[in-house]
Amino acid sequence: MEKPDFKKTGGLVPTIVQDDNTGEVLMLAYMNEEAWNHTLRTGRATFWSRSRNSLWIKGESSGHVQIVKGIFLDCDGDTILLRVEQIGGAACHTGYRSCFYRKWEKGSLVTTGEKVFEPEVVYKK
Repeated sequence: MEKPDFKKTGGLVPTIVQDDNTGEVLMLAYMNEEAWNHTLRTGRATFWSRSRNSLWIKGESSGHVQIVKGIFLDCDGDTILLRVEQIGGAACHTGYRSCFYRKWEKGSLVTTGEKVFEPEVVYKK
């Protein structure tokens, strides 16, 4: 197997993004074959945006890019793991370092992550 099994997953393969230095899980996104090829070619994490229905180069608008340090496929070829250097300190569009900044505790979500930027400022909305 030389690439993910895009046919098996309907064209989109779940992609876990992990900080290469700390092992922290930063986000989950999806890659199609075009995003896979772009990531391999450029060394920058590139995904398929389901909401925009277009290619999405991480950090394109925020400057918080992900430099790929390692690429792993699971045993079935239907999940990708990217190990990245997170530039700019935050992976989440809400301004947190990780998209997994909330923890379920005693029946509710508690914010446990570090907020790095204000989205209104970065995205100028």
